[in-house]
This record gives sequence, C-alpha cells and structure tokens, in this order.
Amino acid sequence: MAAEKFDAIVVGAGPSGNTAAYTMAKAGLKVLQIERGEYPGSKNVQGAILYADALERVIPDFRDDAPLERHIIEQRVWVLDDNSFVGTHYRSDDYNKPPHNRYTIIRAQFDKWFSGKVREAGALLICETTVEELLMDGQRCIGVRCDRQGGEVYADVVILADGVNSTLARKAGFHGELKGEEVALAVKEILFMPEEVIQARFNIGDEEGVVIEMMGTVTEGMVGTGFLYTNKDSLTIGVGCMLSDFKANPQRTSPYALLEKLKRHPSVAPLIAGGEMKEYCAHLIPEGGFHAVPQVYGHGWMIVGDSGGFVNAAHREGSNLAMTTGRLAAETVIAAKAAGHELNAKTLRVYKQRLDDSFVMKDLHKYRDLPQVLHSSPQFMTTYPALLSRAAKTLFTVDGVDKKTKERQILGSFRAERSWRGLMGDAFKLWRAFR
Repeated sequence: MAAEKFDAIVVGAGPSGNTAAYTMAKAGLKVLQIERGEYPGSKNVQGAILYADALERVIPDFRDDAPLERHIIEQRVWVLDDNSFVGTHYRSDDYNKPPHNRYTIIRAQFDKWFSGKVREAGALLICETTVEELLMDGQRCIGVRCDRQGGEVYADVVILADGVNSTLARKAGFHGELKGEEVALAVKEILFMPEEVIQARFNIGDEEGVVIEMMGTVTEGMVGTGFLYTNKDSLTIGVGCMLSDFKANPQRTSPYALLEKLKRHPSVAPLIAGGEMKEYCAHLIPEGGFHAVPQVYGHGWMIVGDSGGFVNAAHREGSNLAMTTGRLAAETVIAAKAAGHELNAKTLRVYKQRLDDSFVMKDLHKYRDLPQVLHSSPQFMTTYPALLSRAAKTLFTVDGVDKKTKERQILGSFRAERSWRGLMGDAFKLWRAFR
C-alpha cells in the first residue's frame, strides 16, 4: 500500500464505521475504509436488532434491498426465577404497517450489504488489513500504519470504529484500559428451525417478529440480561453479564454454561426445542454508560460506536446509537471541509456538541446511575425475581384462601426478605436510576 493522502480514514466496517464512511463518501470526500476481517461482517456471525430510524437518515430506501429478517411487532420483558417468569409484553398492529420500526438481521449479511453501499458511494475499502497504530505528529493524528509493506496512509482525520476493545485508542493514549465493570461479555447462538415452526410458536405471520428480553436469577446474581428473538428461519438466543461479575462469581460459571442454563429454563426450552445450533459467538459490549464515555475527539481523530462506549444501558439500542454516532462524526467532517477549516480539536469539538444535543448522550445521561445501582444491589437480580414469582403464584393459585389474606401474605413475604427500610431504599435506588 503506497503512501497516499485521503480526506478521511475509517478504521472498522461495522455499523458505525460503515455509516461514517458512507456519509462522507456520499458527500464527495475521498475516504479510505480499513477492515481487518476477510470481508465486512466476516467476524459477525450472530443475529442482531436493527433500528430503522438511524439507517433511514443515511439510506432512506434501505428497505428495498437490505437483507432484513423480520420486522418486530411484539416486545416481551420477562423477570425469571428458576422455574417461572413474571412479565409483560406490548404488541401492536401499528408495527405491522410499513415503514417498520425495528428488524432482526444477521450481521454477516447486513454488514456485507452496507459495505457494498459504502463502495457504491465512492469509498475505497481494503480488507484483511490490520491498522497497527496511528501516525502522530505531536498531538495530531495524521494517518495510520498498517500491517502491509509500505503501509503508511495519511488523512486529514481518522475515525476509529474498531470496536469496544479499541487497541488503537489505548495505544494512542486517547483512553485507558477497559475496566471489568465497564464491559459485558455476551454469548449468542443461532438455532435454525423451519419458518412455520417459529411462526406457530410465537404466534406471528410471515416476516413478523418477536423480541424477548430477560433478567433474573438466570444470571446467578450477576448484572446481566438474556434475550431471544426471531429471525426468518432461526432464533437468536444469548446472555451477557459484566466481565467483573464473571470474575467475582463464586460459582465460577462460564458464559457458555450460563447460556445453557438459560436454554434449559422451563419457559425458554419449549420455544427453542428442536432448534439446530449452527453458529456461536462471544463478544464484548460497552456497559459503563455515561461516566465511561471517553474523550471522543481530538486533533485529527474521532471515536464512534462501541469504541466510544455508546450503548444505552436501559434500551440497548446498540445499532441505533452506533450508526447515529457515525453519521454525526461524518457530518462534522463534511461541514468543516466545506467551510475550509482545519480538522483540529477546536473544529471537531462540534462532534461532541452534536452528540450532547442528540438522544445519544441525553439517554446515556438519563440512565447514568443505572450501572452503579445494579452493581451495588444484587437483590434486583436474585431476591426480587423470586419474590415476584412467589407473589404471582400466591395470587393466581385457587386454594380456598381469600384475596385479602393472599395480599397480606405477599406483602409479608416482601417485608420478611427486605424489611420496610430495605424496600423503601430499593425503591429510591430505582427512582434515582430511571429519573
């Protein structure tokens, strides 16, 4: 790779990197995108949720040819104990009317499609190439050095979209080492089964989909969640917990064993019965929230997507936040170029300002205390799921006991487990985390 100058270099070809590269290339900038995989998506076999809004702002007609699995018409939330769940769900025929709001996707197919759009827009994509380090001129980033002979490439700005464990940002000193309490380790499987079986089990029609999010005793007191959603002819099931909790877990349960436990749960097992596991993956997810977002811009560089810790701790809108950060970074570069400004920290500060004005930082700020509350309160993952299940069983069991007595029994069980003071304290913690 001969030394060459670009307007921008994007490192990584996931949702945030593809969005940044596409937006800049579409505006006529000279863009180089570097991906270490064999092709974009080659490292991402798992299924995922795509939120349409962020992609629609960049590619309005994406639904015409994007590899979409099912549009989501129903959201379920389950709180599990060992044998049952208490939950709720929302289903609306409004979500069955185009344009649809959310879709399930297979990342390998989707990232490859998105990369094709990036190249159609005029960007140069180079795969199977690792960026070893950023080229710095003092405090200014001026390009990258790749693992190819003569692999120094120069640009006015480098956008880092290389994932949660961004070695480039750490090596350059843009942020420190990841902490175990700021990142989760998630494991996923894709279980294949006939479309008609999926549709019958989840009470859905052609192209309709369901998402189930789960929390409770299945994570053995660790802060984490499980999930299950429908693809066209497969189901994606997974579970993730904080890395620090895996290390501190006295039972030393491995992530894969935790997933097997979820699959055996009496409420989950019938939904996945007969599914053929063909794909398995593990990956890190940033979970530090608002307080863990590093400096995301500087002289000649910006950070987008998972590399910047942009995951909504409450809604988990990973792709939505990732693509939004990629678009805002790209639009900052485009505007600065159009105005003839140098891409220094003063100019690129607009990126952070636009993030602050968007839902990205507003939502992260709203739930800024949630990670700390959950870490300091394991009862939300253990005691309360059991209490809720016991309360539901007491209430719905017909055994000749009057409802007033049942209500006293339920209240007594809560008070016995947590005391009035504990219950009030937990309620305050939740109010603080979601206020």
